[in-house]
Amino acid sequence: MKKIALLLLFVGLQMSAQTVIGKWKTIDDKTGKPKSIVEIFENNGKIFGKVIEIFDATKRDKKCEKCEGTDKNKPVLGLVVIKGLTKDGDEYNGGRILDPESGSLYKCLLKLEGKDKLMVRGYLGFSLIGRSQTWIRM
Repeated sequence: MKKIALLLLFVGLQMSAQTVIGKWKTIDDKTGKPKSIVEIFENNGKIFGKVIEIFDATKRDKKCEKCEGTDKNKPVLGLVVIKGLTKDGDEYNGGRILDPESGSLYKCLLKLEGKDKLMVRGYLGFSLIGRSQTWIRM
């Protein structure tokens, strides 16, 4: 009986490790340099991500001037940039990702590549037309 309980605990821990929820270091797909930390969380069954740290001190007070709607002129630090994704097999999709530099909102796809790497894709229309970044778990 103890062996079964330990096995179930181990399987449960392994399953919980295979989630996008947590803190992720974002890597700029153009420069290859770390930019920020985004905390991904779940709220009412949907996945969201908020900028909780910006590495470049000169950009920490930057506002989302090009954003539209309720995000316009909000500080990038603290801004929710991943909005409303749902789990679909081994991917998370059906929501949006905001690029605070351009103010553009894109469809979003997240997929774990191992337990510590996250493929983040923002795209227009079909996922073939877009940009991808690999984020590293903190």
